[in-house]
Amino acid sequence: MENKSLDDLAAEAGIVTEYINAYGKPQTIPTQIRHRILQAMEENIPVKRPVSDPLVSALPTVKVLIIGQSFTFTLNTSAQYQWQIQTEQGAHLHGNCQYQLALPTSLPLGYHTLSLVPLSCSKDTVQRHVMQIIIAPERCYEPESLIEGNKLWGACIQLYTLRSETNWGIGDFGDLKKILRELARRGGAFIGLNPLHAMYPAMPENASPYSPSSRHWLNIIYIDVSQVEDFQASANAQKWWMRPETQSRIQSLRQTEWVDYAGVMALKMAALRLAYQQFNTRTDADPLNLAFRQFIKQGGKSLYSQATYDALHYKLYRESPTYWGWHVWPEKYRDPDNETVQAFCHAHLQEVEFFLWLQWIADRQLADCFRKSQRYAMPIGIYRDLAVGVAQGGSETWDNRDLYCMKASIGAPPDIMGPLGQNWGLPPINPHVLQAQNYQPFIQLLRSNMRHCGALRIDHVMALLRLWWIPQGETAAQGVYIHYPVDDLLAILALESQRHCCMVIGEDLGIVPEEIVGKLRDRGVYSYKVFYFERDGQGEFKPPEKYQTQAMATITTHDLPTLCGFWQSGDLELGESIGLYPDKALLTELHDEREYCKQKLLQSLNHHGYLSGSENTLTPLQPETSSSQIPTSINQGIHYYLASCTSALLGLQPEDWLGMENPVNVPGTTVEYPNWRRKLTVTLEEMFKNAHINQLLETIDKHRRRVP
Repeated sequence: MENKSLDDLAAEAGIVTEYINAYGKPQTIPTQIRHRILQAMEENIPVKRPVSDPLVSALPTVKVLIIGQSFTFTLNTSAQYQWQIQTEQGAHLHGNCQYQLALPTSLPLGYHTLSLVPLSCSKDTVQRHVMQIIIAPERCYEPESLIEGNKLWGACIQLYTLRSETNWGIGDFGDLKKILRELARRGGAFIGLNPLHAMYPAMPENASPYSPSSRHWLNIIYIDVSQVEDFQASANAQKWWMRPETQSRIQSLRQTEWVDYAGVMALKMAALRLAYQQFNTRTDADPLNLAFRQFIKQGGKSLYSQATYDALHYKLYRESPTYWGWHVWPEKYRDPDNETVQAFCHAHLQEVEFFLWLQWIADRQLADCFRKSQRYAMPIGIYRDLAVGVAQGGSETWDNRDLYCMKASIGAPPDIMGPLGQNWGLPPINPHVLQAQNYQPFIQLLRSNMRHCGALRIDHVMALLRLWWIPQGETAAQGVYIHYPVDDLLAILALESQRHCCMVIGEDLGIVPEEIVGKLRDRGVYSYKVFYFERDGQGEFKPPEKYQTQAMATITTHDLPTLCGFWQSGDLELGESIGLYPDKALLTELHDEREYCKQKLLQSLNHHGYLSGSENTLTPLQPETSSSQIPTSINQGIHYYLASCTSALLGLQPEDWLGMENPVNVPGTTVEYPNWRRKLTVTLEEMFKNAHINQLLETIDKHRRRVP
């Protein structure tokens, strides 16, 4: 095939030829990279249709419209057809058409089915074309409190970092209930969480919540074992619990500086297996047993596939650590629908059901947390996080491998803070296969993650428009942007958001193409505004009254330094020590920029009256202020400054209340830094007894309530 033909196919596949880089310059994509990505898509572009059916060549498999929008299909035939629309609500609409088919503008919100049948066909040779019509609202859901103009605030936490007097060495759903209660008492409207996606019970040290096994199910390590009914009711479990060695191990896990995932998982699995034995003594008519069976029925094939994967992975990984993902399993286990996998399920029925039960327990505990937040009258309550992708060898790709391109990974191109770019090692979704599957994987993903919460944060929301694909074996800089059907995806997002009464926050940091900014705003997706970055061309910090209203403001994120780390330039020093800044001149520029940024920060705090005492007259940045721990008055001043901003939402991190320096995650690293393991320095009980923190939160609440 000639290069011109390949170029045409690449363009039709949505593979861009150039983009605007982080420095505002056009960046051309090498032809070879575009062709390799086209090959990674396995030549499914364009989706070929039978040439013998001229009607089908004119109609897609799915059409997404905004409610009230008119649309007319032009048919590639002069034949007459009978059309019928069955709405999701059960109504039937029908009529005849020739040359064109105009969809009724009165279709209600929802998922409807259109059937077209040629009038000339006999009953024995009927040719039916079926397509899905999705009618969506104009905007995502917004809580009444925000519509009324209230300014809400909450805490954004990494659940695993929480310490408490009762957890088993990792923050859990019991801790989530505690922090919800304590924050609600202080006026907080929500707790924002890291992704709670299913990970790998067989490989607990694979801990990145942004590289999960599946985004449809939950991470069972967050189960609060002590609150499981059958753990409490089991004599064997309680005997095990009271053993000195068990108590000693739990105390040891609580006191570690970093989360010991392997140790925590081993202890929890031992306890939960004892609890499951007790659960199996319940009768068929027992309410808990009935609820479990209903959960399995509702979870369907996706849930059963998750449990099967976990049970099979548990077995294989113990046989050999080389079996870390399904694509390196023995061939006979790589297809979830083959006879060998089915035989495994029959032979290990109790083990598969054990993992089904664990998902049920996790779901019940998360649901209980959300109910508690509603009882506390929190306007949002729980705000969940949807990761941009899944790991190559996890259960989500195992269950629907046609959807993913295994010969590529996603990431981010080089930018100022990450000059090498980022390769996240996650296989991308093929947008053309997604459309051919009537967007069902995306719909189910939203439904799974809008359960038991009042808001959903979509990580790297620009992925709805485009994603940076990297060919297998290449560095992050050798990638290319692939376009996705953004209008369809945003419309579906609005529909599911309204149905679940779940608002949407889009993490739109990094290189943000101008074309998506207005689309997100118009669809009611809230933006993400980080204090560090809210500056103008001269480096001046944006005044609080100039912050975007339809947004969540925050000081920092899990991918950025803590406030203390930022002030001390600890992130730059850490990055240098692990090789993230090979260009020494660039590193020097970053240090100089940080000092300049801190100077501008002090000037802005001073100008707006958020510094007190001697520091409110600072003009030059004092040497001791520059290099030492961030002064309490400056820490508080930044919190109060942002609390006064006009953004509808404010998310703050307990790490900054505690003056912690070490980050949770250093982007672009795997083994260089212990990502996703650093805990808070104090327990929840101690934190909410701290007079300074309570005074800080009380003042923040007052600032939020008085913002017009």
